[in-house]
Amino acid sequence: MHAGIPHLAKKIAAAGMACAALLAMPAGAVSITVKDPNGKPLPTVMVSRQPVKAAAVDTSDNGYPASGKPQQAYVELARFTDAQGQADIPAAEHPWKIRLRKPGYQDLNLLAADLGGKPIVMAAESDPAALAEQQPANAWSSTIDFANAALKKEFMLQCNFCHQQGGAMLRRERSADEWDSAIRRMVRYGARLSTEGQKAIPALLEAHWKKIHANPLLVPAGTPWNPVLAQATIRELPIGDSMSQMHDLLLHTNGMVYVGDNLQDRVYEVDPATGKYTVYKIPPRPGDQLGGLLAGRLRDFPKHETYQGIHSLAESPKDGHIFITPSYQRRLIEFDPKTKAFSYHEMDSGFYPHTVRFDAKDRVWFTLALSNQVGMYDRAANQFTLYDLPFRSLMERITVKLTPFIFKLLGWGIPIANYVKVDHVSTGVPLPYGIDVTPDGKAWIARLHTDEIASVDPETGKVTMIKTPFSAPRRLRSDRDGNLWIVAFNESQIARYTPSTGQFLRLDLPVVPKGSDTPYSLNVDRARHQVWVNGTNSDSVYRYDIASGAWSMFPMQRHVTFTRDVEISPKGQVYVTSASFPSWHIEDAQPTLIEITPR
Repeated sequence: MHAGIPHLAKKIAAAGMACAALLAMPAGAVSITVKDPNGKPLPTVMVSRQPVKAAAVDTSDNGYPASGKPQQAYVELARFTDAQGQADIPAAEHPWKIRLRKPGYQDLNLLAADLGGKPIVMAAESDPAALAEQQPANAWSSTIDFANAALKKEFMLQCNFCHQQGGAMLRRERSADEWDSAIRRMVRYGARLSTEGQKAIPALLEAHWKKIHANPLLVPAGTPWNPVLAQATIRELPIGDSMSQMHDLLLHTNGMVYVGDNLQDRVYEVDPATGKYTVYKIPPRPGDQLGGLLAGRLRDFPKHETYQGIHSLAESPKDGHIFITPSYQRRLIEFDPKTKAFSYHEMDSGFYPHTVRFDAKDRVWFTLALSNQVGMYDRAANQFTLYDLPFRSLMERITVKLTPFIFKLLGWGIPIANYVKVDHVSTGVPLPYGIDVTPDGKAWIARLHTDEIASVDPETGKVTMIKTPFSAPRRLRSDRDGNLWIVAFNESQIARYTPSTGQFLRLDLPVVPKGSDTPYSLNVDRARHQVWVNGTNSDSVYRYDIASGAWSMFPMQRHVTFTRDVEISPKGQVYVTSASFPSWHIEDAQPTLIEITPR
């Protein structure tokens, strides 16, 4: 989101229209008062307005709406009670109910017709197992102790790639053989857990979860909910289904939010103010195979239409076209939001286009995660330039060059990934991941498995590698001063890097238990000088105010809200998607687009 002034003005105007539509809600608002069994007001109760029945949407295209056919979903909404135990909930135009949720108390569901204006009493929860079940995944995963801190960090890095650790599906009691089977499947998907870890962890997990389920009091409480949440509103829109993966998103200057379904090759164009959306299916090109260049990766997955593998989206500052990285192909995909047409830009080399950003000259920058490169597409010249990143060893160079062949073997049904020895630093897969462009025009990259960031000077082509004092730099963004904000995925931290001084500032997330979250990504609200961070393992989103150093935490409505990306509107609203792979891990198996209005 590095547009020029005219482009920014369009975005502000679009956001203004969206806010106006949001305010034009049904006039009747219901005042909710919540008390404890002793009659005292209960603050920080999450009051969620939910439809009694999900909106009927078209499912004629293999379970999804037909391409280009408008749909209307029901918007869910949550607010938090204030010090008096009160919250105002706007009425919906469809039959609705409320769910009350507060850690330490029993969930309560009431139909709107049964509210009656009287205070609602929430019963305290006393059952240790039920209290443990209320806690987010990070509280559960914090109990994991392999008697080896390095192995625990490696486990959280490699086994938290696609879904939470400690969520309901991943804390079930399983035998060591069942854990071994699950880990082998994850390695075929692309996890780089070391061979030593693959051998040791199954028995450790079997013993650990058996102990925890026998002693649920060992599960600690998660991050407390702060009274300032009474100022916040969270709106949520169901999109896709349990076979979808709503990976990344883009807030466009036209006011729409675009979400890519990585598993079903569909782009969702969503009006966040109204809940109306339209799905556009990306057509495969002649010769494209199901599963693309990684056909064997999803061999075990029950249902997918992945020819492209939509990963990341970015908007051109020149014409508003959206560029998409299809990780399963050697190309970029361009989408015109006005004509709804897709076009393709083919590459001769490179492997696994990952995260994409634009610079001020309308050039497209993106990482190539599995070929250890950074790509740049000059739209004016219709030309690709690939920048090679250095390898750590000759063996890594050979492995990277063989990666396309390895995936071809997987496509033939040969599980080669399960036969290859993997060390603790993922030699062979350095994994350039996140990317952003600073105001001076340089592209900056986070390389996940080598604990490095890098810059590419587009004028000279020079690549500069910089070691990070923390592990697992995953995604990064630039602030208005040209500083870089980076997530340290398995460190439960974010960091600021100042290019002018070469200094890093490390900041712990305000998560409880300390060190238990895995922030996947972040974004910078340049106007307000704030950083918004995905609380990927804690069902939350964090806000860090750069000037004051103050943190805030916003809990999400569903357990297992695994988020990977953040977008911020000019008005300060924040957008994320629940992007667990698989989506059936989510509390109700329903992925959503989420809007946070802090106040």
